[in-house]
Amino acid sequence: MSIYRTLLGALILLAMPFCAQAKVTVLVHGYLSNASTWERSGVNAMLRQAGWRQAGHLGISPTGFTDVALPHEDSDKLFYTVDLPSLAPAPIQASWLKAALDRISARHPEQDISIVAHSAGGVVARLTLVQYGAGKVKRLITIAAPHLGTDKAVRALDAVDDGGMFGMIKEWLVREEIGDGMYNTLQVSRGILFNLVPPAPGTLLYWLNIQPHPDIEYVSVIRSGGYVIAGDLIVPPFSQDMNQVPALRGKSKVYVTVQGHELTPNDGRLLAEIL
Repeated sequence: MSIYRTLLGALILLAMPFCAQAKVTVLVHGYLSNASTWERSGVNAMLRQAGWRQAGHLGISPTGFTDVALPHEDSDKLFYTVDLPSLAPAPIQASWLKAALDRISARHPEQDISIVAHSAGGVVARLTLVQYGAGKVKRLITIAAPHLGTDKAVRALDAVDDGGMFGMIKEWLVREEIGDGMYNTLQVSRGILFNLVPPAPGTLLYWLNIQPHPDIEYVSVIRSGGYVIAGDLIVPPFSQDMNQVPALRGKSKVYVTVQGHELTPNDGRLLAEIL
């Protein structure tokens, strides 16, 4: 009888790690956005249909870091959303993302983590991994991310450059065209806009793209156009491909989706397959 009990105990011990294992994914939003974009776009709904459950939300507030745990019915497929200060420079956002990843890693010490990052969030996520190391992160999936920058950032910076002899006139004309709210937003977010200009000596992307990256799995979701859909008008497709990053050549899987820059339910379906 003791032999059977020993064998039964050994089987239980062997099974426990596998029962405890869960897939953990962290969703990172982009510029001029927040964590609610994953819900509004329908991505979260598609993930839930595939058996994923939201385990928590992490963000910032005037009093500091916020960490809200959510009931998730003991699902083995969990996702977290994070709110980052999307108007702040990328290094500041990266420090907040690192804090969020540390919290999630502490909550799931035995699990690997996948990061899914949209738009500028992809640059922030990559900067986080390069600056602080991968830790528990084993996969980075970026969606429509400007890894090689975007001319839209250059144009935005030029629009709010009110220096020079005719600066005041230019400011008035631009404010008339885009409105005071957007003009002020672009002004206060100049830091992250500088971080998203195409790589050139002295820019963040020039430095980041030649740094050694962690040896993890990289996945690039690239937007493309079709007969009806114009495609991504914010970030050119080549910039969304991490294989174009000098430090990551040939290391990224690629998925092409025919749609614009914003998130849609199709992203949720694709993520459910990739994850």
